[in-house]
Amino acid sequence: MTVHPTADRRRTALFVAFFVTGLSMASWVSRTPAIRDAIDASTAEMGLVIAGLSAGSMVGIAAAGTLVAQRGARFVVLWGMVAIVTGGATVAIGSGAGLGWLVAVGLAFFGFGMGSGEIGQNVEGVDVETALGRVVVPGLHGSYSLGIAVGGLLGLAASTVGLPVAAHLTAVAVLTAAAAVFLVRSLAPAVGREPGSDLRRRAPIMQSLRAALAVWTEPRTVAIAVIVLGMALAEGSANDWLPLIMVDGFALSAPVAALVYALFGLSMAIGRFSGGYFLDRFGRTPVMVASAALAVLGIATVSFAPGAWIGAAGVVLWGLGAALGFPVALSAAGDDPVGAARRVSAVATAGYTAFLVGPPVLGLIGEHVGLRSAIVVVLVAVAVSTCFARAVARPASPAERGDRVDTPSH
Repeated sequence: MTVHPTADRRRTALFVAFFVTGLSMASWVSRTPAIRDAIDASTAEMGLVIAGLSAGSMVGIAAAGTLVAQRGARFVVLWGMVAIVTGGATVAIGSGAGLGWLVAVGLAFFGFGMGSGEIGQNVEGVDVETALGRVVVPGLHGSYSLGIAVGGLLGLAASTVGLPVAAHLTAVAVLTAAAAVFLVRSLAPAVGREPGSDLRRRAPIMQSLRAALAVWTEPRTVAIAVIVLGMALAEGSANDWLPLIMVDGFALSAPVAALVYALFGLSMAIGRFSGGYFLDRFGRTPVMVASAALAVLGIATVSFAPGAWIGAAGVVLWGLGAALGFPVALSAAGDDPVGAARRVSAVATAGYTAFLVGPPVLGLIGEHVGLRSAIVVVLVAVAVSTCFARAVARPASPAERGDRVDTPSH
């Protein structure tokens, strides 16, 4: 029996999906100091372990656009949740056994679930945004950041009481599995599915590849991808390294570092939940420029701060600045409903390229100059992204371009 839930119910389900994804992400990140010690990894080795997360994400992103077109966004979201649960449980086992390679495998599963699921969630979000007639996507990403904040606080509590990493991550995996059961009943079955996609399943591989690559001939899509590259690196580098930056760079304890990481998530949540107001009032391009400027200031403060308190203030600016870059760019990529899934997938691929390259590069640089100095690379990437900020502006309608239309002009 086909169920057609209301737009409000779908919106609630998406908030849950984004929240538990953020909670799962923060649960592992907040325990990275303990996991690093458990697997006895150096900074450079930890960068390679973390790269498993981004490698899985890249595979998930690459597959998601076609899967959404063929099976619908709900299918992709649900199997993404299954992969997140599997990955979280595997990381728990790997950390408990002290096996770095198994932690990397678990992160690959986790990354696949995040990457593919995020495409499905954003395609659903853009559709709900259209159905409700108001901005929704930044708030959904705000729910992810809220999950990051809550997960960071839970990580603080777990570290303080000495809860084993394996028990902590297993409990979060069980919670995520329960959320997936709710999602299957609350998302529309066919959002994002494109007419004729069943025929394309049997199309030659090269023909399917050409269709996927065609979006990269669009200048606007390429420009949006450059923005995502910088802004995703700003968000991802904090998710990958912030607790270790605070431990190694400011000599803080692991519980306090988890608290600072929760502060980053809370800052991003505030930026995303308030983003709709600023986007409606000022438009995408000014908001993107302002966001990048805040991120640059925050990263610079963390990198050069003389003490932990000033560094924590920089974390707040970093979170506020990184908040809207990824969701606004993804929303812009989905402006045209025709081919939206493939454009969102292509743009998100650029973001996950940053997630893939970022961890090992920052780890290798940090091994020689320290992680606080290494994040200057992120600062430069964010600054470059501002040069392409105009690409996220909504495309002009035929009437606004002065084209001939059937309706009267205003």
